[in-house]
Amino acid sequence: MKILVPIKRVSDPDNANKIKVAPGGAAIDAGGLEWKINPFDEYALETALRLTENGAQPKQREGEVVVVSFGPKEVEPILRSALATGASRAIRVEAEDSQLDGGVVAAALKTLVEAEKPDWVILGKQAVDGDSNQVGQMLAELLDAPMATFAATIKEEADGRLLVGREVDGGLHKVRLTGPGVITVDLRVVAPESVYSNKTDPSFKYQEGVRFAPLPAIMQAKKKPLDTKTLAELTDKTAAMNYTKFELPAGRKAGSKVASVAELVAKLTNEAKVL
Repeated sequence: MKILVPIKRVSDPDNANKIKVAPGGAAIDAGGLEWKINPFDEYALETALRLTENGAQPKQREGEVVVVSFGPKEVEPILRSALATGASRAIRVEAEDSQLDGGVVAAALKTLVEAEKPDWVILGKQAVDGDSNQVGQMLAELLDAPMATFAATIKEEADGRLLVGREVDGGLHKVRLTGPGVITVDLRVVAPESVYSNKTDPSFKYQEGVRFAPLPAIMQAKKKPLDTKTLAELTDKTAAMNYTKFELPAGRKAGSKVASVAELVAKLTNEAKVL
């Protein structure tokens, strides 16, 4: 089984208080921000690793996991991190953030999928910076491929098809997919019994969450293939959405204590204007 996993570099959500706006509001000042793999993309990578191994022997990859990311050279550390956890090889698509939106990324991925011919493309359901939740659905439409969104469980069956449990408002909706296809994953997909290849014994339980690479694997990842492509090689599509100005939210006034319910209601009515 061959799986392509797109991953995105995002600023650490825990450091949101460090965000600054460049003079004039033309751009976000990224100085001081810390970067990490988008959490939902980490779940997608863990899903791909589980589907290409016997869980009892995770060091032996029973398939190929290819990771791809869009951005400048600075995204390569997150690709190396993915290689260290078990991905076979990586691709970086040279691009600036200003060149990208969901449509551009989906169009470029379509070309990449046609060249790589993976059995499955597995993505996080969304990125935590823009929260757009678009790329997976757009890609499936462009490829005219079967798709399951918000996957919480994935079980490989004997014939190679995947039984996917989707989290929906009414509970869990199960669909059976024949590849090649596209899947976007949700948080619960990294629970101990959520994802199984047909090589993993059903009684086996994974650890909760995503795996972390030991030091020897981190060192070995430096020798794994990391190819570079340009955005122009993959698509001539341009971003349909452009940001014209950035502003930080207005500062909030300090809170105050009130002596009675009547005073609270008066403040909510006259100052906060919420009643």
